[in-house]
Formats: sequence, structure tokens, C-alpha cells
Amino acid sequence: MHVLHAPAAALRQLLRFARLQALACAFAVALLAGVALSAAAPGLPVARYDLLVGYGVLLTLLFWWCGWESGRELAVIAVCHVIGLAFELVKVALGSWSYPEPALLKVAGVPLYGGFLYAAVGSYVCRSWRLLDLGLVGYRPRATAAVATAIYVNFFSHHWLPDLRWPLAALLLLVTTGTWVRFTVGGARYRMPLALSFTLIGFFLWLAENLATYVGAWRYPDQAHGWQPVSFAKFGAWALLISVTFVLVALVVQDRGGRRQRHDPSDTP
Repeated sequence: MHVLHAPAAALRQLLRFARLQALACAFAVALLAGVALSAAAPGLPVARYDLLVGYGVLLTLLFWWCGWESGRELAVIAVCHVIGLAFELVKVALGSWSYPEPALLKVAGVPLYGGFLYAAVGSYVCRSWRLLDLGLVGYRPRATAAVATAIYVNFFSHHWLPDLRWPLAALLLLVTTGTWVRFTVGGARYRMPLALSFTLIGFFLWLAENLATYVGAWRYPDQAHGWQPVSFAKFGAWALLISVTFVLVALVVQDRGGRRQRHDPSDTP
């Protein structure tokens, strides 16, 4: 009887996990919905990019006012916004992608709303940490932060210097070896390697990027004459870049007891 019930129990846990992930993605989903609706709405009174700046600010305040994000989480999300804007300024200047529509709130070709796309990733990690009661086993904060910083810098420097993303990917795998993410679903405690979580998040960010470019969030050069799927190479880029957001969020939440250094035999792999 226990064997017969096992698949049903596993399915229930999977559905619970999917629900928690959907809740964690609430800010990103709401932001992309706003981008899609603004693209479909005719005769907007202001430039679409400018309207999305106001929408992003209101969305951020709403999440804070409802208690879905704390003041400290809001601060780290704001840092993600600033880091993202810096990334956008360089990449747009180099022609990696573009924001072709006019706007007043636009600096060097980058609309200010572009930072909210990175803030959405920060929101996802913060909300996942809270909703899934994340804990870390064997986490090396300094080593992981150093590699994450190098990964971020390499996404700029590879335009002039050798691209080190593969050596940095290997180094990230090395410093996260033995690091486990512990999380709770339906009262049961599970664990997975931190590197695997980066890979999974990177894949879903690549899917989200396809959706975002489809609704006109930004445009890659090969999408200038019509939408094309985003290169699969971007999956690897996101799997690396998520480490930057993770390090920032971990720095904030570990003071709340999120840091664990010992193996818990009750974890389910």
C-alpha cells in the first residue's frame, strides 16, 4: 500500500513546490505582464518605457507594503537594479542588444526600467529563500563571492580581453562543490547541490528571456526584423550570472539564520 501511495505523494509534493515557485516569481510575472500589456496597448499617453518605470516603482512599493518583501530584501533588490543598469549600459553601448523605442527616462540608450528586469531576479531569490525556508550547508561565502565578482567582470571584459567564462564556470563548480541548498516543501526537508540550483534557475531565466524579448522588453540584433528564439548560449550565461544575485541575497538573509554548515541526515536529496 505504501508503494502505491508513493507516486501520489510525490506528485503532491511536486505541485506544492510548483506553487511555491510560482509565488516566488510573482514580481517577475507581474513585471512581464506589464511589459506585454504596454506593448499591446494602442495610443499610450507617454512613452512605453517611461510608463514601465512608474509601473516598476509601484510594483516594488506594493510588494513592500503588503509585506511580501522586507526592507532589507528591498535594499538588496535595489542593489540588483543598480548592478543590472550598469550591465545594461555597457552591453547596449557595445551593441549586444538594444531598446529601440523612444523614452525620456533613458540614459545612453538604456531605459531606467531595464534595471527592474534584474530586480525581478533578486526578488525571486529573496522570496524563494523565505517561502522555501532555504538553508545552506558547506557554503563558502568569500570564495563564492570572489568567483561571482569575477564572472560579472568577465561579462564586460571579454569584449576586449580573452573570454574566461569556461574557466570561471569550472572555478564556480569547484568552490560550490560540497555546498547544498536545503529547502522545505509540505513539511519535508530536501536538499540539492548549489551548482545544480544555479543551472536550473539559469534554464528558466533563459525561457523567461525568450518570453521577455517576444513581448518587446528589449531586442537582440538578430531580432531586428522579427522575433527569433534567444540563443541557447544565453542559458549558460544566466547560470553563471545568477551566482551574483545569490551571493548578494545570501549576504542579507544569513543574518536571519539562513546559514547552515553542518550536514543534516534528515535531508532528502
